[in-house]
Amino acid sequence: MTDPSGRKLTRRQTFQGVLAASALFDWHAAAQPAAIPFWNTELRQLAPGIFAYVQAGGPGVPSLSVSNAGLILGDRTMIAIDALGAPLHAQAFIAAAKNAAPQKSFERLILTHHHLDHIEGNQYFLPAEIVGHVYCRQAILETKLPSAVWQKRDGWALGGEARKLIPPDVTFTDKLTYFYSGRVVELIFNAPAHTWGDAMIYLPEHKILFAGDLAFHYVAPFAHNGHVTKWLQAIDRILGMDVDTIVPGHGPIGGKKDLAQMGQYLATFKREARKRFDAGLSPGQAAADISLGSFDQWIGAPDRMVMNTVRLYHEFDNTIVPEADTEGMRLATIEYNAIRSKK
Repeated sequence: MTDPSGRKLTRRQTFQGVLAASALFDWHAAAQPAAIPFWNTELRQLAPGIFAYVQAGGPGVPSLSVSNAGLILGDRTMIAIDALGAPLHAQAFIAAAKNAAPQKSFERLILTHHHLDHIEGNQYFLPAEIVGHVYCRQAILETKLPSAVWQKRDGWALGGEARKLIPPDVTFTDKLTYFYSGRVVELIFNAPAHTWGDAMIYLPEHKILFAGDLAFHYVAPFAHNGHVTKWLQAIDRILGMDVDTIVPGHGPIGGKKDLAQMGQYLATFKREARKRFDAGLSPGQAAADISLGSFDQWIGAPDRMVMNTVRLYHEFDNTIVPEADTEGMRLATIEYNAIRSKK
């Protein structure tokens, strides 16, 4: 790039010019995130027979890859929404459900998407029918687990439990509706967003949405399988729905305000990454340079920096595919760590 006199600019000079021009756009005008709360592990009733199972988190609480789930009670059986990841997490959810409805068994398990922190507990819900989007099933079939058994990990696994993936045996494409014990339960495809197979579960009578990882509340969203621009469009669709309560895939139960706040996180990240992409910085350089303001305090934010930047760069140069670029993230991480170590 050259200046008006025709003099060639360095990469840094070009980048500084991009930043100066972008200062005309006041992204700080949007509401900044509130202080991060603490939340406890609990099975919380949202409406008669409808529960959210939320795993603890908050400042200083290790909660990465610790997801949420849902429970719907029928006249004789139960429906679970997501199975969680680690054996002890899934078993604790099942125990809480059995405590709420001792005489009922799981008839169905609905999956919001294919990531391991939501599906590795599937085996503990059998022989329940497992339901997911067509892409979710295919992605599970193609996933390779890192080991055949779980290693001992406090609060996660006793050690020695089998690790196996159970794919959906029922799939849908755009929408599937259950009329379950007089209650409408809608499974709605809303992707690509966090993945290419995101499903959300909507209970219109109660204005409750189990959003899966379309929603992260106070936890930094990660987009290694996602499409951020379309994710923002998915958020807009939810904000246009008749919904009061949103159960996120990660974080405390909230509503549209919390989802809009997460949308601002993604929009801010995209804007900052685009500046650096246009200036010619590599993904590793960009990730080391990006600041998201108050969003930098969200749980897991530093860990998401490289993967989200790499993913956005693929979006910007039109090379995005559903699968994550693991090699690109590896190389960007090396560069990111080298730069950060000098600061």
